[in-house]
Amino acid sequence: MLGWAITFLVVALVAALFGFGGIAGTAVEAAKLIFFVAVVLFAISAVVGLMRGRSPTL
Repeated sequence: MLGWAITFLVVALVAALFGFGGIAGTAVEAAKLIFFVAVVLFAISAVVGLMRGRSPTL
């Protein structure tokens, strides 16, 4: 999911270079949304993992 956020960020940066404000703004918003969803899912996963008593794997 973070890969999608990075992809949208790159699209936004390229669009900003070419001056496409609407496309860049939309891509930035999509990147932000996907990033925050990934962070929330990670937090939920960490809490569930701690409740089950598993040690985190790195």
